[in-house]
Amino acid sequence: MEVSNELYPVGDEQRKAMLKAGPAGPIIMVNLLKYRDKAEYPDGRRTDLTGREAYAVYGQAVAKLVEAHGGRIIFSGNVSHLTIGVVDELWDDVALAEYPNRGALMTMSTSAAYAEIAPHREAGLKGQLNIETTYSQAMTGREAGG
Repeated sequence: MEVSNELYPVGDEQRKAMLKAGPAGPIIMVNLLKYRDKAEYPDGRRTDLTGREAYAVYGQAVAKLVEAHGGRIIFSGNVSHLTIGVVDELWDDVALAEYPNRGALMTMSTSAAYAEIAPHREAGLKGQLNIETTYSQAMTGREAGG
Protein backbone atom coordinates (compact mmCIF):
# COMPACT_ATOMS: atom_id res chain seq x y z
CA MET A 1 0.00 0.00 0.00
CA GLU A 2 1.41 3.31 -1.05
CA VAL A 3 0.64 6.37 1.08
CA SER A 4 1.09 9.92 -0.16
CA ASN A 5 0.33 12.92 2.03
CA GLU A 6 -1.21 15.71 -0.06
CA LEU A 7 -2.72 19.17 0.47
CA TYR A 8 -5.54 18.90 -2.10
CA PRO A 9 -7.39 16.16 -4.02
CA VAL A 10 -5.12 14.41 -6.50
CA GLY A 11 -6.33 13.85 -10.05
CA ASP A 12 -9.70 14.22 -11.72
CA GLU A 13 -11.18 11.16 -9.99
CA GLN A 14 -10.78 12.59 -6.48
CA ARG A 15 -11.95 16.06 -7.55
CA LYS A 16 -15.05 14.70 -9.33
CA ALA A 17 -15.92 12.42 -6.38
CA MET A 18 -15.94 15.39 -4.01
CA LEU A 19 -18.56 17.12 -6.18
CA LYS A 20 -20.98 14.18 -5.98
CA ALA A 21 -23.73 14.14 -3.36
CA GLY A 22 -22.00 11.44 -1.30
CA PRO A 23 -23.55 9.16 1.29
CA ALA A 24 -26.87 10.03 2.92
CA GLY A 25 -26.52 11.54 6.36
CA PRO A 26 -23.51 12.65 8.36
CA ILE A 27 -19.90 12.08 7.38
CA ILE A 28 -16.88 12.04 9.64
CA MET A 29 -13.67 13.31 8.08
CA VAL A 30 -10.55 11.65 9.48
CA ASN A 31 -7.62 14.04 9.04
CA LEU A 32 -4.11 12.61 9.43
CA LEU A 33 -1.87 15.68 9.58
CA LYS A 34 1.86 16.04 8.90
CA TYR A 35 3.35 19.47 9.65
CA ARG A 36 6.22 21.34 8.09
CA ASP A 37 9.09 22.11 10.45
CA LYS A 38 8.77 25.82 9.57
CA ALA A 39 5.65 27.41 8.10
CA GLU A 40 5.87 28.27 4.39
CA TYR A 41 3.19 30.68 3.25
CA PRO A 42 2.10 30.44 -0.40
CA ASP A 43 2.53 34.22 -0.85
CA GLY A 44 6.14 34.04 0.37
CA ARG A 45 5.60 36.13 3.51
CA ARG A 46 8.22 35.82 6.21
CA THR A 47 7.24 34.13 9.43
CA ASP A 48 8.78 32.65 12.55
CA LEU A 49 5.88 30.23 12.97
CA THR A 50 6.37 26.50 12.92
CA GLY A 51 4.09 24.46 10.69
CA ARG A 52 2.12 23.33 13.75
CA GLU A 53 1.65 26.95 14.87
CA ALA A 54 0.46 28.09 11.43
CA TYR A 55 -1.97 25.18 11.27
CA ALA A 56 -3.25 26.09 14.76
CA VAL A 57 -4.23 29.54 13.40
CA TYR A 58 -6.17 27.74 10.65
CA GLY A 59 -7.60 25.19 13.11
CA GLN A 60 -9.14 27.79 15.41
CA ALA A 61 -10.80 29.57 12.49
CA VAL A 62 -11.95 26.45 10.65
CA ALA A 63 -13.63 25.07 13.80
CA LYS A 64 -15.96 28.09 13.72
CA LEU A 65 -16.65 27.53 10.00
CA VAL A 66 -17.39 23.85 10.56
CA GLU A 67 -19.96 24.78 13.21
CA ALA A 68 -21.46 27.48 10.98
CA HIS A 69 -22.05 24.77 8.36
CA GLY A 70 -23.80 22.41 10.77
CA GLY A 71 -20.78 20.34 11.76
CA ARG A 72 -18.53 19.91 14.76
CA ILE A 73 -14.98 18.99 15.64
CA ILE A 74 -15.18 15.66 17.45
CA PHE A 75 -11.53 15.13 18.33
CA SER A 76 -8.09 16.59 17.79
CA GLY A 77 -4.93 15.14 19.25
CA ASN A 78 -1.30 14.16 18.83
CA VAL A 79 -0.27 10.85 17.29
CA SER A 80 1.74 9.14 20.01
CA HIS A 81 2.28 5.56 18.83
CA LEU A 82 1.62 3.19 15.95
CA THR A 83 0.08 0.09 17.52
CA ILE A 84 -0.51 -2.02 14.40
CA GLY A 85 0.96 -1.70 10.93
CA VAL A 86 4.01 -0.12 9.35
CA VAL A 87 4.52 3.36 7.92
CA ASP A 88 7.73 5.15 7.06
CA GLU A 89 6.80 8.17 9.15
CA LEU A 90 3.92 8.77 11.57
CA TRP A 91 1.53 11.67 11.20
CA ASP A 92 1.79 14.41 13.81
CA ASP A 93 -1.91 14.87 14.67
CA VAL A 94 -5.30 13.34 14.01
CA ALA A 95 -8.50 15.40 13.82
CA LEU A 96 -12.07 14.17 13.38
CA ALA A 97 -14.71 16.54 12.02
CA GLU A 98 -18.38 15.68 11.54
CA TYR A 99 -20.46 17.33 8.81
CA PRO A 100 -24.19 16.86 8.16
CA ASN A 101 -23.26 15.65 4.64
CA ARG A 102 -20.60 16.01 1.96
CA GLY A 103 -22.39 19.04 0.54
CA ALA A 104 -21.87 20.97 3.79
CA LEU A 105 -18.15 20.20 3.66
CA MET A 106 -17.95 21.35 0.04
CA THR A 107 -19.94 24.54 0.71
CA MET A 108 -17.64 25.38 3.60
CA SER A 109 -14.40 24.57 1.78
CA THR A 110 -15.35 26.66 -1.26
CA SER A 111 -16.53 29.70 0.72
CA ALA A 112 -14.83 33.10 0.80
CA ALA A 113 -14.37 32.73 4.57
CA TYR A 114 -12.48 29.47 4.02
CA ALA A 115 -10.31 31.03 1.31
CA GLU A 116 -9.20 33.66 3.85
CA ILE A 117 -7.87 31.08 6.30
CA ALA A 118 -6.59 28.47 3.81
CA PRO A 119 -3.10 30.03 3.51
CA HIS A 120 -2.44 29.10 7.17
CA ARG A 121 -3.33 25.48 6.36
CA GLU A 122 -1.03 25.46 3.34
CA ALA A 123 1.77 27.12 5.31
CA GLY A 124 1.54 24.62 8.13
CA LEU A 125 0.96 21.30 6.42
CA LYS A 126 3.55 19.21 4.69
CA GLY A 127 0.59 17.04 3.69
CA GLN A 128 -2.30 15.03 5.01
CA LEU A 129 -4.64 12.15 4.42
CA ASN A 130 -8.30 13.17 4.52
CA ILE A 131 -10.60 10.16 4.76
CA GLU A 132 -14.39 10.38 4.51
CA THR A 133 -16.22 7.89 6.73
CA THR A 134 -19.84 7.22 7.67
CA TYR A 135 -21.45 5.80 10.76
CA SER A 136 -21.67 2.01 10.77
CA GLN A 137 -25.10 0.72 11.75
CA ALA A 138 -23.48 -2.46 13.04
CA MET A 139 -21.32 -0.47 15.46
CA THR A 140 -23.75 2.23 16.54
CA GLY A 141 -27.24 0.99 15.80
CA ARG A 142 -27.76 4.19 13.77
CA GLU A 143 -29.60 4.17 10.50
CA ALA A 144 -27.87 5.79 7.54
CA GLY A 145 -28.78 9.46 7.41
CA GLY A 146 -29.14 10.05 11.10
